[in-house]
Amino acid sequence: MFTAKEIENVTGGKLYNGDAVVTSVSTDTRTIEKDALFIAINGERFDGNDYIGQAAQNGAAAAISDRLPGSVRADIPIIYVEDARTAQLALARHYRDKFSVKLCGVTGSVGKTSTKDMIYAVLAAKYRTLKTEGNFNNDIGLPRTLFRLDEEYGAAVIEMGMSGLGEISVLSKASHPDCAVITNIGWCHIENLKTRENILKAKLEILDGMDSENAPLIVCGDDEYLSGLNMENIGAHRLVKYGFNAENDVYASNIEHIDGGERFTLNYRGGKYAARVPVVGEHHILNALAAFAVGIEFGMSVHEIISAFMSYRASGMRQKIEKRGDVTVILDCYNASPTSMKSALNVLSTMNGRKIAVLGDMLELGEKSRELHAGLAEFSGLADEFFLYGEEMTALRDELSKKGVRVTQSADKEKLSEELLKEIKSGDVILFKGSRGMKMEEIVEKIGENL
Repeated sequence: MFTAKEIENVTGGKLYNGDAVVTSVSTDTRTIEKDALFIAINGERFDGNDYIGQAAQNGAAAAISDRLPGSVRADIPIIYVEDARTAQLALARHYRDKFSVKLCGVTGSVGKTSTKDMIYAVLAAKYRTLKTEGNFNNDIGLPRTLFRLDEEYGAAVIEMGMSGLGEISVLSKASHPDCAVITNIGWCHIENLKTRENILKAKLEILDGMDSENAPLIVCGDDEYLSGLNMENIGAHRLVKYGFNAENDVYASNIEHIDGGERFTLNYRGGKYAARVPVVGEHHILNALAAFAVGIEFGMSVHEIISAFMSYRASGMRQKIEKRGDVTVILDCYNASPTSMKSALNVLSTMNGRKIAVLGDMLELGEKSRELHAGLAEFSGLADEFFLYGEEMTALRDELSKKGVRVTQSADKEKLSEELLKEIKSGDVILFKGSRGMKMEEIVEKIGENL
C-alpha cells in the first residue's frame, strides 16, 4: 500500500527509524492488522500517541505521530507530522488518486445518507461500488472509507458531513470527487452557522476537491437556495438540477402512492419513463432522481438506473417500517430537522390506520429553536394525535393545543411512554422521530414488549 518514505513525502513529515512497507491503515490498536500503519489521532478522551508502543506490539509496521520528533519510543519507523488528522487526510487523497474509480460526493442538510444509499443502489448495478458506512462522514471517518479502495472498485459514493465552515472543503479535497450532489439547504447547524446563506456556503465547499471545471454539481432544483445557483456561486462547473418542478433537468410527475413504495414518471431529455422506489415517501423519489443524474454521469443507461431503484435499502434507524403485533411502527430516529419532520409526517399520513406521531426535540437550532418547533404545527393535519418528548417541544404543544389537536408532551421519557401505551390500539400506525440525541428508540423499547 505505502512505504514509510512515501508517507513522509506525502505528509511533509520527518521519518525516523528507517523504512517499512505498510499494507493497511488503522487508528485503533484493538483492531490493528499486521504490517499496518498506525495513525496516532488525538481525540477528546484519548491521545493516540500514547498507544504507538502498543500498536507496534500488536503488529504495526510504522506510525504517524504529531509529537515532537524523536519523542516516541518504539522500534518501528515513525513519521512525525504537525497534525495527525491533516496527515491522514493527505494520505487518503494520495491513496484515492492511485485508482481511476468514479467518485461521487454527497452532502446536504437533510437526506444525504438516504441519497447516498440510493446512489449506491444505482451504481452497484454496474460497478463494484464503495460507500460510506455508518456515520463515517467526517475528517476521521472519510479517510477510513477511502483506504478501503482497491483495484476492483469501479465507483464510490462518499458522504460528507459538517458542523461549520471549512470542514466539507477538507473532505472534498481528500476524496477528489468526479461529481457532487447537494440534497438541500435546511436548518441543521443553524446554531453554529447562524444563517442558511452560510449553510449554503459550507455545502458548496464540496466543489473544492473537484478539479475539472466541467465536473457536474447535481442539486435539488426545488430547494429555495439551490435553485438560484449560477456561475457566481459555482464557477464553470456544470449544474444539473432534479426535483418535482418541470423546469429541472430530470423531474418526477404522475406520483402515485402504492403499497410499500412510490410509483412515478421520470422525465429526462424529452423521454418519459415508468419508475418505482420500494419505500414510502416522496422524498425518496427525490433521492432516486439524484441517483439517476449520477448514474447518467457515470455512463449508465436509463433502464439500468431505473431498474436499480428497486434494490435500495435504508441504513441505520432511517424510516424503518415494521409490524409490532397488529401495530405498524415507523422508526426514524437517526436525526431530525423541520424538513425531515415534514417528510416523516407525510409518510405517516399515507398509511392506513389511526396515525400517532411521537416526536422528540430537534437539536442544534440555536435561537431559532422555539420558532422552528412551533412551526411544525403547520403539519398538524398529517397525524391524528401527537406525543411530544423534550423541553423544546413545549412550543409545538402550545400551537397544537390552540388548534384543538390531541397532544401530550413531557420531558420525562418514562412518563410519556406510559401515556403512549395507554393510548395505543389495534391497527394504529406510530411514527417515532427525533434528533439522535433524544434517543427516541428508547421509547420504542419501553413500549415494545406490550405491542
